[in-house]
Amino acid sequence: MKYIVVLGDGMADRPIESLGNKTPLEYAKTPTMDKLASMGEIGMVHTVPDGMKPGSDTANLSVLGYNPRKYYSGRSPLEALSIGVPMKDTDIALRCNIVTLSEEEDNYEDRTIIDHSSSEISTEDAAVLLEAVRKELETDTYKFYVGTSYRHLLIWDKGEVVDLVQPHDVLGQKIGDKLPENEDLRNMMKKSYDILVNHPINIERKKRGLNPANSCWFWGAGTKPSLSSFSEKTHLKGAMISAVDLLKGIAVGASMKVINVEGANGGLNTNYAGKAQAAVDVLTKDGYDFAYVHLEGPDEMGHQGSVEKKVKAIENLDEKIINPIVAGLEAAGEDFRMVILPDHPTPISLRTHTGDSVPYLLYDSTDKQQHDWKYNEAEAAKTDNYIAEGHTLVDYLLSK
Repeated sequence: MKYIVVLGDGMADRPIESLGNKTPLEYAKTPTMDKLASMGEIGMVHTVPDGMKPGSDTANLSVLGYNPRKYYSGRSPLEALSIGVPMKDTDIALRCNIVTLSEEEDNYEDRTIIDHSSSEISTEDAAVLLEAVRKELETDTYKFYVGTSYRHLLIWDKGEVVDLVQPHDVLGQKIGDKLPENEDLRNMMKKSYDILVNHPINIERKKRGLNPANSCWFWGAGTKPSLSSFSEKTHLKGAMISAVDLLKGIAVGASMKVINVEGANGGLNTNYAGKAQAAVDVLTKDGYDFAYVHLEGPDEMGHQGSVEKKVKAIENLDEKIINPIVAGLEAAGEDFRMVILPDHPTPISLRTHTGDSVPYLLYDSTDKQQHDWKYNEAEAAKTDNYIAEGHTLVDYLLSK
């Protein structure tokens, strides 16, 4: 038996008037998911423990079977594992987004945060910009490391876990009261704007109609993580397929195989075919038992507030990821159990995460059922199937 988790990040949502009061998942054309649902089980699962922030960090730890209350030490340390940054016990890791701030105001504090991803900037451009920041601001205490796209890392030697604002939570808002209370962090953010605002890359980006990547934004502070081995916990060989450093870092911490797919970028136009084929190959050719396939696109479109693009991201997940994985496993004659779900909702109306329960779909190729339901939030909520602790979902998946 092979086991697959397909995770549509932020895929769950709330009814939207322009979609006829349907959610993007309800509205999207998802024939593969609906077919699997008709032969499987749907229900709701609570992935983020009450009282914890509804981030992709806590939620994906939960989906992979790690109780966030026990294992969560912060988001950025998990990303540090992915990048290969060695952390000391006294280090603090912080996410360093390169964001877009408005440029009309005289004072930094009066600026508005426009885009947490700087038009999904390429890693190549972001690396050049971060190098410019590093040359001016790096010290023995603060070290910068390149990640992926707009997502980078700052290591603070002998630092402290400080409360910092997530940039995607405050889009469209003035930043003055959102800045770090810590003077060093706040000053580095302000200086980064002066370094980046007239950088040649940003001048060129504006000419091309792209948002300039004109400021660093620090958030997600945490300490060195310690996860137990996935294989020791489940007795299965597991692999992670994701473009996002957070997910890769979770996999590294859990001693899982990390598969890097060329052209996978965490955006709407990622390499879907490559990710789907990688999942099929690792399960049918490389001797692995478990694959976790993570797609960031729905979440990014939710943060952008784009109804049309979020619907498209969900349709791409159905057509270009789930369908070829199912077809590939069937062609190889493999029995498999697959669970499909979001980690958390990212409602278009809020443009940030919530901790609400999310719909799951569980399909077993050896136990096909007959139902007239489809996979979406409303129909999943009507069932009596409810998993109150998200970290037990993987045990349920692996129960056969």
